[in-house]
Amino acid sequence: MDQTSKAIDSLAARRVRFKQAVQERRGLLLPGVANALGARIVEDLGFEAVYLTGAGLANTEFGVPDLGLVTMSEFAEATLRISDACTLPLVVDIDTGFGNALNVTRTIRAIERAGAAAVQIEDQVFPKKCGHFAGKGVIPVAEMVSKIKAAVDARTDANLLIIARTDARAVEGLDAALDRAHAMLEAGADILFVEAPTDRSEIEAIARLPAPLLANIVFGGKTPMLSREELAGLGYSLVLYANAALQATIRAVSSVLGHLRDHGDLAAIEDQLAGFDERQRIVDKAHWDEIERRYAVK
Repeated sequence: MDQTSKAIDSLAARRVRFKQAVQERRGLLLPGVANALGARIVEDLGFEAVYLTGAGLANTEFGVPDLGLVTMSEFAEATLRISDACTLPLVVDIDTGFGNALNVTRTIRAIERAGAAAVQIEDQVFPKKCGHFAGKGVIPVAEMVSKIKAAVDARTDANLLIIARTDARAVEGLDAALDRAHAMLEAGADILFVEAPTDRSEIEAIARLPAPLLANIVFGGKTPMLSREELAGLGYSLVLYANAALQATIRAVSSVLGHLRDHGDLAAIEDQLAGFDERQRIVDKAHWDEIERRYAVK
């Protein structure tokens, strides 16, 4: 088997593994990252899957808010980098699919080739906003249904899962959001994601939907922070912490560099830094050292 075949086989295996975990409905934790280093850390910690966060990509790579400012090609490039550096199944946030059903078709093909195990598409108007921002708008149900159908038809691997997200709770109310979820499921979505429920009773109402479900837990957001155990008990398949790593990074970098600014050295806070050896282990320097030895010119 050549290297390309091995890579394709590996991606196919990741999709199968992720699909099986989703079907178990055990509240699999899904940490979000914005780059390959974050994904390597997630894998090193023993998580079973990883999520490319649109908000994190916008914030981290471009220094802009989550307002639909990142392009499809930029998402595809980030997907490729992460899937190449990490063997975990990768769930990719593709925002609104970057247009109508035609654009969704092209997006699915690009993101699938880049290595996604699942994609998440939402029903906001374009340009979208963070699901926990005010002032969101949603497209008509019929238009979202057409996007889901296009996504299902565009995938070449049936194990690439389509996560359908609705933001209608904040715009039209919970009942309308549940109706949209049913319509998206009928259109072929594999997993449903009702964004930003505001209390436990709403989380429980969403849990009665007849499909695998994703719960999005945002520190500082609108949704109560139920534990993984509670959400798994309600039957949720996935518990997403899209930007916990991002929020931790902002706090840690600000703390360390603030100390450096004020004191001119790091002597008092060395315990807050990853050691040199730990950094090399995370990026698997030993693997590259072995390649260098193997192909060294004698």
